[in-house]
Amino acid sequence: MNVRRLREILARANKKRILVIGDLMLDEFVWGKVGRISPEAPVPVVEVTGESLYPGGAANVARNLREFIDDVAVVGLIGSDRGGRQLRELLAEQKIDTADAIEDAEFRTIVKTRIIARNQQIVRVDREQIRFLSPAQVSRVADNVRRRLAQIDAIIFEDYGKGFLSAELVGEICNDAIGAGKIVSGDPNPRHPIDWKNMTAVKPNRNEAFLAAGVPWSDPVDPANKDEALLRVGETLLDRWDTKFLLITLGEQGMMLFQKGNRPHYIPTKAKQVFDVSGAGDTAIALFTLALCCEATPSEAAEIANHGSAVVVGKLGTATVAHEELVASFQNDSLV
Repeated sequence: MNVRRLREILARANKKRILVIGDLMLDEFVWGKVGRISPEAPVPVVEVTGESLYPGGAANVARNLREFIDDVAVVGLIGSDRGGRQLRELLAEQKIDTADAIEDAEFRTIVKTRIIARNQQIVRVDREQIRFLSPAQVSRVADNVRRRLAQIDAIIFEDYGKGFLSAELVGEICNDAIGAGKIVSGDPNPRHPIDWKNMTAVKPNRNEAFLAAGVPWSDPVDPANKDEALLRVGETLLDRWDTKFLLITLGEQGMMLFQKGNRPHYIPTKAKQVFDVSGAGDTAIALFTLALCCEATPSEAAEIANHGSAVVVGKLGTATVAHEELVASFQNDSLV
């Protein structure tokens, strides 16, 4: 795909309206330097030089979308604690709608803290509570989404396996949205038994795809389009989930797109440097869904998602790709 076609697709983006439903998190990064080993234990002592906060999980999918569109909303669970207040403030600053997010005083907002020194992650500390919605909360979320359907173009389900998404909630919302002619995509978690049937698109990574298909893990084969195990997994999930498009992200190998009636389409990675893979999958599902909304073909949407992911892995922290960066990535690729 050339840059002219990319600009044509992105020109339609600003007016799109997308709803992201799933596990909302706060990503905290503690930046520092290591100059010595602790006398108390054989561990590095990190001298803190700075701290950063970013929306994480499903909120990071919304943050990626806001780089291209004005109307983005999130639905998820947020606590009344300090982390919850910080997350709401960050989302408000980026003009991401949280009106239908559920605030629960008994829920501890999920916070993932990464300690970074010299561009290397030393340790990650997770403060999380697995909380499933009550039947009343499921009904409330489904009703709120139903009221929004006429005003949105697509729904993205982002499942980090923390309990917000259930088979009942996903099934009810998906049926209503597909019936209303909306694009619906899902980013699954294999530890969470949800049937992703009948969606427009589902985007697992390679490990998640193998687990979901029940196929024993095998090491990646290079090039990926010669990976017989991967090809078998893709065809299995395409049939099992009965989805239009299955996009399997392959890390440093790129992505593989499966669709019924077509040969698998392999897209090698465009990443030049990899500093941090945090949130790369969020970027992929956001851009793939947005591109489909903008009348891109499935292969064009996958190519856009691939370029976007390549940009964010070259950044430290939970990053996004800007409009200009995405265009530049395509321009640079055309010069190779």
